[in-house]
Order: sequence, then structure tokens, then C-alpha cells
Amino acid sequence: MISGSGGGQDGGTEFTAEALEAVLREACGTAGLDPDGAELLRLGSNAVYRLSTSPIIVRIARDPDVLEEMERAVRVARWLEAEDLPATRVPAGVTQPLVVGGRVVTFWESVQEHEEYATVGELADLLRRLHWLEEPESLRLPYFDPLAKLSGSMRQMTGITEEDRTFLEERAARLNKDYDRLDFVLPFGMIHGDGSIGNVLRHRDGHAVLIDLDGVALAPREWDLIQTAMFYDRYGWHTKAEYGEFVHRYGFDLMNWPGYETLADLRELMMVAWLGHQVGSSERSAAEFARRVRSLRTGEGRDSWGPF
Repeated sequence: MISGSGGGQDGGTEFTAEALEAVLREACGTAGLDPDGAELLRLGSNAVYRLSTSPIIVRIARDPDVLEEMERAVRVARWLEAEDLPATRVPAGVTQPLVVGGRVVTFWESVQEHEEYATVGELADLLRRLHWLEEPESLRLPYFDPLAKLSGSMRQMTGITEEDRTFLEERAARLNKDYDRLDFVLPFGMIHGDGSIGNVLRHRDGHAVLIDLDGVALAPREWDLIQTAMFYDRYGWHTKAEYGEFVHRYGFDLMNWPGYETLADLRELMMVAWLGHQVGSSERSAAEFARRVRSLRTGEGRDSWGPF
């Protein structure tokens, strides 16, 4: 496929497995890689492929406006390798990101042949190490603005009812005011931006590595701890012992901080809004979105949420 052809509603190639196969082939050809036999692992915010001919993961972003973000993610990956912090690596000798068919494509070294998550304790170790690093100005990290991120995410919700949209927008407005009053206690600095168990994988040699560096930014460090606390406290996705291990190894219990509930409410709303992007294209996402909105309305049923 010629770059820019076969446009979808956002001006890029239609974001389907069939249309993206041509994007994959052209991108791999440009990078000198063989796409034959590539396996589509997931199709969500990114189309993620594992090549069969080399230990490489190819990511094609759904959002066509993430070129700068992915350029930064590649810079971060190279810097973390120089700092010897276990994180996803970019293959040597590959110029990236690429823009093919209006889609942003990046290449990453495969961690192992089959996805295996590490432990929340190992996640704590990696976040603690990351937070100790002093990032160079050359990374050009942005300041994390959760309110702007939430606002942008809510604008992308399609296929939801006006009643749900109004409810979520009113909830966001209240949380904006509460967030402005928070008194953060951890140092401000570099964060991963999506510090959860879903972004720490077991490497084929046994050690744990951080993946998905798209959201690395400057912010209060509490943002990297909130998901593990919520996953234990609100949804039961982690056990009490697992959360205790996370707290012990990181050295701080976010749930003892007075701002915990506000931060959790805001992060939770961001999770719900993200699902709202997929309501029109996925029955599974639509059902989970409805379940979560119902929980926000009633204050009950969070223990029935399913991980996404």
C-alpha cells in the first residue's frame, strides 16, 4: 500500500486487520525486515504484531497524531538501555518511527515468544529504579497533564449515549476541582505514565522489563503507584499480599495518602473514557463500558470489572 492511500475516517489507513497488513508489509520492507508469517497479537490502541522471522514486535498506532510521542518513546528506550534499566529495547540499525498509510509504526525487540507478566513486586522495583534516575533534557519529556489527557480522551468517545456522556463530563468537572487541591508528597520527576502489572513482562532470560514507554513524562510520582493500589483496593485484581509486597519494595503506601481517593477517581475515569473509544466497534468493550458507568453511578459493583 502506498503511504496515505486507503484512508479511514481519521485520514489514515482503515484500522482493521485486513487493511493494516499492507501497512505492516511496507513498514517491514522499509526497515529491512521480513513480515511473512507475522502474528497479530492484539488490535486496540495499537495493532501489535510479532514477526516470525526475527525477534521483533511491530506496533501500528490507531491514533495518527502520535508521531512526536513515538519519537520520544524511542529516545527514552535508547536512554534507558544506556542506563541499564530493564525496559523494552529498540532494534539497532532501524530508523524509526515510520509513517505508512497515515499510521505511525515502531519496532521493538521481543521480550519472549509468549507473553508472561512479571510480579507486582518486580514492578515496584522497576518503578523505584526509574524514579531515581535523573532524565537528561535531551529527552524533551512533556509535563503530564491528566486533566487535558482526560478531556481529550472523552472527546474521542463514540457510540455512547448522551446521558452517559453528560454524566461522565459532569464527573470530570468535579474531579478537576478536587485534583487542583491535591498536595502531593512524593518528588516530582520522571514517571512511566502507565505503571501497572500490564506493562511489566518476564524476559526470556527470567528478569522483568518495563514495556510501553509512550507515556513517559514529568509528573508527581504518585501517578505511577495509583493503578496498583486501585487494582487491589477497588477491583480485587491484586491480593492483599501482592499489594503489601508492592508497598514494601517501593517504600511508600499510596493508600495512606489523603489524596488517594481523588487520584483513584480520576485515574478510574480515564480508564472508563478509554473504553468509551471502542464502544462502537467491540461488543465486549461496550458491555464493559456499560458495567463501569453503572458502577460509577451507583458506587457498587467495581469488583465485577474485567481487566482490559
